[in-house]
Amino acid sequence: MPKSAKQCAAMRDEMRARILRESLRYFARNGFAGTRVADLARGIGIAQGTIYRYFDSKEDLFASVRELVANGEDVRDLKLLARLPLPAKAKVRRLSSTVLARLADNELFADSVVLNTQIRLEEEPGADGRPAPYRSELYALTARIVEQGQREGSVAAGDLLKLADYFWGVAYLYALKRLFTAGYAMIDAADLERTLLKGAR
Repeated sequence: MPKSAKQCAAMRDEMRARILRESLRYFARNGFAGTRVADLARGIGIAQGTIYRYFDSKEDLFASVRELVANGEDVRDLKLLARLPLPAKAKVRRLSSTVLARLADNELFADSVVLNTQIRLEEEPGADGRPAPYRSELYALTARIVEQGQREGSVAAGDLLKLADYFWGVAYLYALKRLFTAGYAMIDAADLERTLLKGAR
């Protein structure tokens, strides 16, 4: 029995999502320059032409992967967390435990952290001379929690974005370890909390 138009559309959507997921993984491990569409297609187990059916070029595919990373679950959760009526100390603890749990359990999350950081590090500094990561929504939302914590006296003093950078820099390091090493020792949430909180255990 032939597939309905709705079934065909669902299959196309699933294939596009699969290509994006696998491309995220591949770009995170090999970088943009080190990624060849032929190798990517072989790794996914599809024909190279299938990728070009959904994306015009490697650049178009990479732009879609970047959009996926920029609007990922971690950013959505952080937006929600930043708005919750909780003390900043509780927010930092929740953020730390969530990030580490996802790094431990979800390789795709580790890929997202690595690729997002690599993209930001390759961008030019802004007009204000600040590094590109400081312009990311992830940093801005983390800085908002840091600012709240400094007002409440629970978060270390210092530049908001530098402290956000320190927190995500540690997360990036452990995302790299998750992807590229076997048998690495993972920090715990209390270790990650210490990047921001005063007197964290």
